[in-house]
Amino acid sequence: MAETGNPNSVSDAGVGALAARSAVLGAQLNVKINAASLSDKAKAAELVAEADEIAAKAVVEEKEILDIVNSKING
Repeated sequence: MAETGNPNSVSDAGVGALAARSAVLGAQLNVKINAASLSDKAKAAELVAEADEIAAKAVVEEKEILDIVNSKING
């Protein structure tokens, strides 16, 4: 949407990216707090590592989308 959508709604794509990243980071925190109570510490570490990887990807994707949005807004 940020690249090919209606130019007048490009800011909506940016807001969507911000919201999506926030949701992923919130989920990451939930995984961390819940994994801490697991008796299987190896599985807990695996789940936290997976959550961390997904969160890192979300941050990268957010930046890419916001870069597109800002370039469209700023010309």
